[in-house]
Formats: sequence, C-alpha cells, structure tokens
Amino acid sequence: MVNLADWEWSELRFDYYKTDCNIRYSFAPDTGWSDMQLTEDETLPVPLAAACLHYGSSLFEGLKAFRGVDGKVRIFRLEDTVQRLQASAARLCLPIPPREMIVEGCCEVVRRNLRHLPPYGTGAAMYLRPLEIGTSTSFGVKPSEEALFVVFCSPVGPYFKGGIRPIDVAIDCEQDRVAARGTGDVKIGANYAASLLPYRHARELGCASVLFLDPLEHRYLDECVAANFFAIRDGKYITPKSTTILPSITNRTLQTLAEELGIEVEVRPIPVEEIASFEECGCCGTGAIIAPIGNIVDMRNGKRYHYTDSVGSTSFALYQRLLDIQYGVAEDVHGWNTIVE
Repeated sequence: MVNLADWEWSELRFDYYKTDCNIRYSFAPDTGWSDMQLTEDETLPVPLAAACLHYGSSLFEGLKAFRGVDGKVRIFRLEDTVQRLQASAARLCLPIPPREMIVEGCCEVVRRNLRHLPPYGTGAAMYLRPLEIGTSTSFGVKPSEEALFVVFCSPVGPYFKGGIRPIDVAIDCEQDRVAARGTGDVKIGANYAASLLPYRHARELGCASVLFLDPLEHRYLDECVAANFFAIRDGKYITPKSTTILPSITNRTLQTLAEELGIEVEVRPIPVEEIASFEECGCCGTGAIIAPIGNIVDMRNGKRYHYTDSVGSTSFALYQRLLDIQYGVAEDVHGWNTIVE
C-alpha cells in the first residue's frame, strides 16, 4: 500500500487510494438515522440477503474537494449534490438522508483526511463518494426499510495526464442504458451496470466511451456512459433534453458559464443526424469536467465523424473557467463552493 503522504502528487492517477477513515450512518425504522460513525475499515457489514445485493437498492454520488490558491479547502457544488442524492433515494424508496447529515458527512470526511488532499498546483483533487445501500433482508421484492449511508474519499490525479485531450466515442444501439420511463434521471448503480456491455463494444473499436441514443425511438442523442453530452455550433452550447438523462451538475455549471461568456445555451432534443454539423463536442462530468470528443464512430453504419485533434477553443475556455472557480483563482459569484473550516 502506497503511503500517500510521501507521494509525488503529480503522479496520482484518477483512481482509488486508501485514506485514513470513512464515515457511516445507519438507518432503522424504529430509531431513525444513527449518529456519525468513523472507521478505518474499508469493508461493509452487508447481510447475505440484503436488498442492495439482490434488488439493486444502491445509489451513489461523486463530487470533489480542492485546496485552493489561497490555501482554503473547497467542496464544489455540495448543496446540488445533496438534492440529487435525495432524489435518487426517493426513487429507490430508500430512507432519505437529511441534508444536514449529508453535508456533515462530506465535510467531516475531508477534515479527517486532510493529509491526503493534494496541494494547489498539482492538478490533483480529492474525490468524495457518498453512497447509500438498502440493507433489509428479504427474498421478496420490496423497498428496503433499513439502510447504510457511507461517505469515503480518495485523492485523484487529473483525468487526463499531460493535459486535456480529445477522446473517441461510439454510438451503439444494440443495448440501451436505461428504459424510456426508467431510472435514467437518478444516479443509481443499475444504470451503470447496463452500460458495461456497450462500453466493452466501444473499447473493442478503440473508443473511450459510448454515446447512447434515446431508448424509445433511437432518434435522439442521450448521454454517454458516465457523462452528459454537449456540442458547440454557431456560437451556441447545445445539450440534449430528455427524461432519461442524468441531470449533470457539471453540465448545469457549464451552461451558466457559457451564458456568462455570451454563448447562447440550447437544451433540446438533438436528432442523431445533427452530429455531422457540430464544430466541437464533448462529454462532461465530475471526473474530467470536459472530455473533448475527437471522433464519433456510428456503429450502426460504420461512419466516422471527425471534429478535432486538439481541444476546441470554446470547450477549453469553459474548462479553464470552471477550474479557476474550483481552485479559488476566480471569484465564486454563484456560491457554488462550500468552504471546509
């Protein structure tokens, strides 16, 4: 096991590394949520018949903490993450963690692992993973009345070593990520499990991700495996509108920043035929912020659409503007950062 206190921070990969502790709360119908529990244990006490193992009662979130240019520690868009986590819990009929508990857990796990928070200037950050699982035991399919809520963290390097660069993605219609009226708009484990086979197909083509189409008609762009899709054309930031897309916090942030740069934002259904007309396009999410798309390979007909061999100017401007807010270089006029005291 690597001692991260002795690491060359610039060598960190975007991966999981053990830290000093994680935080847990348990829920039972007769007692409600427990007090915070701190532990170094990396395993969870899950019964064999737990709902999370058999019926998919599992949700998670992802967000980052940054050590800023001024030395302050910031968690980016924590309040928005709270709201999305609670919506996921409601959709899975799990006990809904209170806002104060989620905020407390995220802030405290950062405080308890500060020695693993990378310094400013390394391009690295601390990734936080809140998760909730249903722990009730039953062979019957029904909502879990008991739950475990956990927050753990890991230092992570930048998604792209050596700087932001384009990736290739594939359109694959052999499998859908979610059902037309399913769970695509909440962040649950089952959505990601359904994307694994198309992701493998894409990797076999040399692509880094999959661009899914809508599951009802397969006519409109939906989202990628773990990121929203956006495109730039004619001075506009264009991103799909669909009930099966996860409402990406990063995408919402980029839309706001685009408007501040004088870029018109369009959130609307995007016919798949439109991909030939884009000037820039990319995936956006917590991990990479923006992963520019160099090529889209349409597995339905073998066509390849080329966009760029380097990051586009608009995408890079949005990427840098967001980084500056996260690291405290630019003023946080929207109050997106939570300062960890």
